[in-house]
Order: sequence, then C-alpha cells, then structure tokens
Amino acid sequence: MTTFDDRESAFENKFAHDAEMQFKAEMRRNKLLALWAADLMGKTGDDAQAYVMEIVKADLEEAGDEDVYRKVSGDLGSLADETTIRTKMAKLMAEAKGQIMNETD
Repeated sequence: MTTFDDRESAFENKFAHDAEMQFKAEMRRNKLLALWAADLMGKTGDDAQAYVMEIVKADLEEAGDEDVYRKVSGDLGSLADETTIRTKMAKLMAEAKGQIMNETD
C-alpha cells in the first residue's frame, strides 16, 4: 500500500468509528430521555421499559431528533414545555457521550 492508500484507509476507519459512536450516543440519549419522560408520567418498571422501546421506534421514523422530540412532547403534554425537553435532550446527549467514552476506555 502507498502512503495515500494508508491515509485513505485511516480516514475511512475513523469516519466509520465516529458514525458508530454517534449512533450509540443517540440511542443512549434516547433511552435516558425516555426514562426521564416515563418518570414524569409516573411510569415505572416494565411500563418505563416499554416506553423506552416506543422512543426507540419513534427515532426510526426520520433522520434527526425531531421524531423523538415530537413523540416525547406529545406524550408529556403539559408536563414539560419545548425548552425543557430540548434542553434535557442536549444535556442527556452530553451525558450519553460521556458514558459511551467511559465504556470504550
């Protein structure tokens, strides 16, 4: 292999790794968000875990976070406003990334 091929391969591997880590972080964030929302709605145990699965399914509707936001927002109704939900999503994304990074160390 040439140096160019080595660099190309390294960039491709990094891109794949970064994409995988982003996907894992989003899934972790969605789980944490679902558990937070379930708690606000008074769901516990199996009901809370079932709600996590609902959020996971909602995330598959379209690219990005809007599908998850719409689902959680619709389910919470007056329990949390848009700013609260979006702020929680951002904080939980940072938390999820931290958790993922600690697991891979």
